[in-house]
Amino acid sequence: METVVEEVVAPEDLKKFESLFNEEAARGEVSSKTTFEYAWCLIRSRYLRDMQKGVALLEQLYVKGNDESQRDYLFYLAIGNYRLKEYSNALNYVRAILKNEPKNHQAKELEKLIKQKMKKEGLMGMAIVGGAALAIGSIVGIGVALAKKS
Repeated sequence: METVVEEVVAPEDLKKFESLFNEEAARGEVSSKTTFEYAWCLIRSRYLRDMQKGVALLEQLYVKGNDESQRDYLFYLAIGNYRLKEYSNALNYVRAILKNEPKNHQAKELEKLIKQKMKKEGLMGMAIVGGAALAIGSIVGIGVALAKKS
């Protein structure tokens, strides 16, 4: 599952699907297939704005989709939000899949990966805050010691 969420799109693939998307848009209507393929490329981009645009396109597709396609869109929305580090949103999308399909192996794997990442990032966040507090405390302590010396 990690390879799926960490995969980066080849720039030529992104350009290819962007061109196709823009051509269809210029004609007045973009197919769901083209929109999905472009969104999937965007969420695998290295760039934040591309990933955000991909998630927005998938959200639009979800609203218009049927039950089967909605499940797919939820899965890719979870991946997009994971890549954006919006882990709570990603978890909500995965749980929506598991609510209807409790035995969905891919969704279970993605849920596990999201929870691991949340735990790791949460611990790292606390460590950073703790380290900053320690540094500030040390500076204050040194300042107090120097003041007493004077």
